[in-house]
Amino acid sequence: MEVIIRTLTLLCLICLTNARNTRPDIHGQFYEVCEDTPIGVVAFIINATDEENDPLTYAIKGTDAVFFTVEKNTGTALIQRPLDRESSQTLTLEVTVDDSFTPANKIQFVLIKDANDNRPLFLDPSYDRDVPENAPVDTILFSAQATDADSSIGIRYSIDTVIPPEGISLFSINAMTGDVRLNGSLSYNSLSSFYRLTINATDAGGQCYYDEPIYHSSSVISFISVEDVPDLDPQFIGLPFTASVEENSPPGFSVFKVRAFDPDTGVSDVINFTIENSTAEGLFDISEKEGIISVRSDIDRETVGDTVSLTIKATESKPDINGVLANTTTNVVITILDVNDEKPQFYKCNDSAECVIETNFIGEVEEHRFGSVSINMMVKDLDKTADIELSLEGEDKDVFSVEPPSTQFSNTVVQLIVKNNEKLDYEEKTQMVLQVIAIDKGNATLQSTATVTINILDANDNSPEFPNSTYVLNVAEHSETGTVVAQIMADDPDTMDQNKITYRLLPVSILSIFDVEPNTGSIYVKSSSLLDREDRSMHSATLQARDTAGQVGTTVLEITVTDINDQKPVINRNSYLEFVKEGEEFQVTIEATDADEPNTANTKIVYDIVPSEYSDNFTIDPITGVVSNQGALDREALDPELDGSVELNVTATDSGSPPLSTWVKVTIRVEDVNDNVPEFKVPSYTFSVKEGEQGAAVGSVHAEDLDQTTNFNRVSYSIVDGSFGSFIIRTIQEENSYKGVITVDPGIELNYESNLKTFTLTVEAADLELKTAEVTVVVEVLDVNDERPEFEPTKTKTVKENTTIEAVGSFTAKDMDTNHSLVYELESVRCRCQGSMTPCDWFILEPTGTVKVSPEHTVDYEQCDQAVVTAQVVDEYTEKGRNNSANAGEMVINIEDINDNAPEFGVPDSVFVVVSENTNKGTSVAKVTAKDRDSGIHGQIEFKVSSVQFQDLNNQITTPRLLFEAVTTQQNDIYVGIIQTTEGLEATLKGKYLVTVSANDTGGLLSTTVLDIFTVDESFKVELEFSSSVLEVERKLPEIRRALTAATKTSVEIIALRPVTGDESRASENTIVEAYFVYSNGTALTSSEVETMLSHPDFFPILTQLGLQYIGSAAVDDPEVNPLLYALLGMVGGLIVVLAVITTSLVCTRRNYRRKLKAAKAMNSASMVTSETQNGGAVVPGTNKYTMEGANPVLNLNIDTTINLDLTEESSDVDKVSLNSLDYSEDVSFPEKDIKFNMMLQDDSGSHEYIEPLGAALAQRGMKITSDNPKEGYTNPAFATTDL
Repeated sequence: MEVIIRTLTLLCLICLTNARNTRPDIHGQFYEVCEDTPIGVVAFIINATDEENDPLTYAIKGTDAVFFTVEKNTGTALIQRPLDRESSQTLTLEVTVDDSFTPANKIQFVLIKDANDNRPLFLDPSYDRDVPENAPVDTILFSAQATDADSSIGIRYSIDTVIPPEGISLFSINAMTGDVRLNGSLSYNSLSSFYRLTINATDAGGQCYYDEPIYHSSSVISFISVEDVPDLDPQFIGLPFTASVEENSPPGFSVFKVRAFDPDTGVSDVINFTIENSTAEGLFDISEKEGIISVRSDIDRETVGDTVSLTIKATESKPDINGVLANTTTNVVITILDVNDEKPQFYKCNDSAECVIETNFIGEVEEHRFGSVSINMMVKDLDKTADIELSLEGEDKDVFSVEPPSTQFSNTVVQLIVKNNEKLDYEEKTQMVLQVIAIDKGNATLQSTATVTINILDANDNSPEFPNSTYVLNVAEHSETGTVVAQIMADDPDTMDQNKITYRLLPVSILSIFDVEPNTGSIYVKSSSLLDREDRSMHSATLQARDTAGQVGTTVLEITVTDINDQKPVINRNSYLEFVKEGEEFQVTIEATDADEPNTANTKIVYDIVPSEYSDNFTIDPITGVVSNQGALDREALDPELDGSVELNVTATDSGSPPLSTWVKVTIRVEDVNDNVPEFKVPSYTFSVKEGEQGAAVGSVHAEDLDQTTNFNRVSYSIVDGSFGSFIIRTIQEENSYKGVITVDPGIELNYESNLKTFTLTVEAADLELKTAEVTVVVEVLDVNDERPEFEPTKTKTVKENTTIEAVGSFTAKDMDTNHSLVYELESVRCRCQGSMTPCDWFILEPTGTVKVSPEHTVDYEQCDQAVVTAQVVDEYTEKGRNNSANAGEMVINIEDINDNAPEFGVPDSVFVVVSENTNKGTSVAKVTAKDRDSGIHGQIEFKVSSVQFQDLNNQITTPRLLFEAVTTQQNDIYVGIIQTTEGLEATLKGKYLVTVSANDTGGLLSTTVLDIFTVDESFKVELEFSSSVLEVERKLPEIRRALTAATKTSVEIIALRPVTGDESRASENTIVEAYFVYSNGTALTSSEVETMLSHPDFFPILTQLGLQYIGSAAVDDPEVNPLLYALLGMVGGLIVVLAVITTSLVCTRRNYRRKLKAAKAMNSASMVTSETQNGGAVVPGTNKYTMEGANPVLNLNIDTTINLDLTEESSDVDKVSLNSLDYSEDVSFPEKDIKFNMMLQDDSGSHEYIEPLGAALAQRGMKITSDNPKEGYTNPAFATTDL
């Protein structure tokens, strides 16, 4: 019983203990591990604790657990497989810690830290550029871009080498961006035309597990081809240029040939020659192409000189880089050879030594003189050598001789020498004429003649002589000083005395009264006061004439003084005053005497009235002097200021010559009588007065009584009719008259709105004797301007854009007031632009209301399609209230579109690429867009293909048929031109089509653009083999296309699907997919590039699931041959093939047996390959690595794959991967980078032991991949399982 109790107690204690046991606590969430941590090194330690301090055991699981192995008792995690951050940056582990009672589970994460284990990779395999030699310094030629899968940043670029080395200074690269710039000027001719650049990309380096930093780099080649451009001027060859030609050579005669060339050797343009300048125009021509200088017209050496200089221009036929025709000039000096073809000629020279050809010469010689006679003559022979003979001809040739008689100088002065002076007699002959003859002794037919006129000069040998010996003269007494009495001149036949004779009066005593002008012979009065007939009536004098030689002649003058009228009449009274009443007769006598000699004209007196304002009312007897009135006298006809007095001036004049007179004042007082009634100045008056103004002044009337005295001319006014009590009149005296002032009665207010708008008054004017007159006064009541003007409706106007007309329309307004002046003012002009109203300045407003197009602006429908002009009208005559309209006026002007804009192409948003093999008629290959800013029918666009050219890879351009057409469609307001093929394109052409497309509107305006359509030829066709039937591939085709596009980042053009037949077959019902992989920039992928991209671990599994087995290039069809041509050879060949098949069968049967024996040992040989000599994994038989001669794996040769396959450590991963075959993808390992496996024997827990290596290799194909059975395989970039 005690035993039982103790047992129960023990069980209770154990249960109690278990009930209190807690789960272990796992600490932390993350671990950091360097990706380059070696296998077997501690990665991290699982940190866990237990409250009961129970022994703990550790374990991990999950997909990523294969990378680590955990020591069960310590929790230390060791690296089991190489890590790759680029494949996965974070690993997820399910950690389990067990205390033997209650296990604890927790998800923990391992963060993979980056190690610099990847080289930078350039995006492009090469960077080849064509650069024109005139590319500006600092031009960016291209940008070399590289990427690095590592997280380190800062790839630095450099140029390692440049070939030729002299070009190292011409290029530079931005170390950060990779931009390759031009550092210096290129030259196709003087420097290299080709450069090879090696560009290096080096990463920034990095370290993680190891302390020493690791750097990686890669390089790419860039070929820079320098394009020659026309930037040099042509050059002449053989300078300097000289030539010679005889004068008078015939037109077309060749003289000289100039040569030039284009130093731009890569261009070698054609040179054209022209004559730009010549010292003698029109003598020579030059052939444009050959440069031959020839005679154009007759050449005269004596005219053009000994030499002619031509400026020759050599011009290239095509424009240079500056858009101009490059040219250069040089001088050609042509010597003109002389021919004796000029006759001697006579010249006359001036003071400036300028000589002209002359045939008439003039000389002078004094009569009877010896010596030379200067005639300013020169003889010239323009030929280089001269021999001239001179002689005289003519009537007077014996009087002179010529000097020199002969000369051999080209220029000689000719003189005449007097040899017979006796014949030089001016009195016998005043002029002699000779002929001078010049003869060329070398050719007597060459001669010239000049006429010389010799004028003989006269000598002074005669005295002056008057025509008469005595002259009788008369002069009036007291003639004015300077009065000419007579002009008497003497004659002298000597020529030197003409107009040079001087005159003098004798004796000296007469000079106080008379004198003579010494040069003209005019005798004049010297003193008027001394010339008095009463003192002396006769004077006598002698007139003397003297010539230049002092010889004199005389004549006698008899001067008689005549009488003049010098006494005026005298009136016997100083003045006269007479009175007479108006209307009565009047008379008075004027008397005068004259002191001159009686009974002569000087004493005969005549009376007259001096004309004045009132002299016509009176008359006077000219003989008796009686003054009387002419008609009735009227006081009112006189000026009131005269107070009735009339003053006359009466003259008394004698009949002498000149007549003398005197005058006297005669005053006549006309007395007034009342003989006039008042008279209004106008027949009627019209006045106006504003309504509503009490006591307002209306106007004044004025009546006049012509009586001039106050007793008779006072006037008073009164309104006798028509006032209706509304008006009063007051008489007001003015300075000399009276007026009646009319005003509105102060108690009355006129109203324009009443019926009385006009009053007709009768106003009476009366003098003191009640003589009266009446006048009608019309008074109009005026309306006060107090109404505001208002606009009348304005119709919508239309004007065409770009119009030059001035007037568009007019505003009109009305004003209810009878008196107004309307002026229009512009408030604003707003235009509807892009649907919104904005201010504009297209229109202006005249004050008259006329709206005009502003001359400073152009109406453009494409900017704005409507304008609204807002105006205000103002009444300038407004007296009360506001003077403008209550509402502003608006004029709507619609802008009418015209066709003034050509279509405008839009910017293409992509590069156009066409797969030539995939085209047929109607295939769309490109798209253009265009808009026309015009509207309506003017904005409609039609696209046309005007020309097609093809540019191959060598930049050679050909013009094929019109392979493309444009189909016009419209999307909203944008027209779209779809460029389609008119037929299938040639699949073998490499290059691009240059398609010129025009956009035409309906008005004849067009724009053009050239599209570059890049071709993808059949060399880029790739064949993909899928392990499915054609129908199955067609069903999966969308998925296949998406997968291929995702892997290559290209546009996948699938051309055809066909089943695998014949020798192509590797599995039953396989399908070949023919496709092109095209980038948007026009480039395409080759089959090897496609194979590389599809091998990427991110995409290969997907494509494998879709059935992809093989990638290859399309076979090129052999050209067809004529079977008849080779019929006999075929039969013979068939027999040979039969024999070869039989022999091959026997040999292969034997070799197959031997191969199976050696394959059994291949696995053991593979296990012997170390990781240092193995690039990808175990050496498995049947891989492409051993397809080279002498490297078959069955021979069990342990070959260094790095050396034999030319895969160095610097080779890119792309190179290695590209060797992989995708056939039978189940045999290719999944990518854990750089993991190297050797085939091993596994224990019974999860693996099998295989005796034969081939069996172990083949057994991998059937293994099921689970979490406990991680993905394993053979990773060897050089192998593929095809040969298994």
